Amino acid sequence: MTTVAIIGAGPLGRRLALGAARAGFRVLLEDVMPGNLHHARERMRQELGPEALPSVGFVSSIEDAVREADLVIDCVPDELESKLEILWLVDRMAPPRTVIATPTTNLSIADLASCTNRPEKCIAIADSQLGLAAGADVVLCAGPATSEETVALVCDFWRKLGFEAAVERSQA
Repeated sequence: MTTVAIIGAGPLGRRLALGAARAGFRVLLEDVMPGNLHHARERMRQELGPEALPSVGFVSSIEDAVREADLVIDCVPDELESKLEILWLVDRMAPPRTVIATPTTNLSIADLASCTNRPEKCIAIADSQLGLAAGADVVLCAGPATSEETVALVCDFWRKLGFEAAVERSQA
C-alpha cells in the first residue's frame, strides 16, 4: 500500500494525514471546505517542511482523492447519514482494490459495509481510540465479511504510524 486518501481535513483528518506522510505514504487529503484544506496545508508545511509536502495532495473532491487510493479513511461526523453517503461515494469512485476504513463509536461496520459492493474491504476504527497518543493501541472492528487481507492492510498502516492495532470481530 502506498496511497492513502483521507476524507475530511478537520483536526482528525489533519493528524492522520500528517502521520501517514511522516510514515512515507502518499497522502491525498480531501475536504469540500477550502478553509480546512488551507489550514491543513499550512499546518503540514510547518510540521513536515516544504520538501516533504509534495507527498501530500490537497483535493476538493472525493473522486480526486480516491481515484488511486489503496486505503480510504473517512473523517466525517459519526452520524449514519454522513457515513452512508461517504461510503456510497467512495464505493462507486474508488478502484475495486481500495479498502475503506471508517472511524465510529456507535455504528455497526456490518451494517455500513452491507451498503457497499465491497463489504470484505470495509473495517471500522474505534473512534474513541483516535486521540493518537504515543504508545496507544488502535482498535479495529472487523465485520463478518471483512477479509483477512483487509485486516492485515489496515493493521500494517497503523503499525507504520507507530501504533499497535487490536482487532475485534463483530458478528452482526
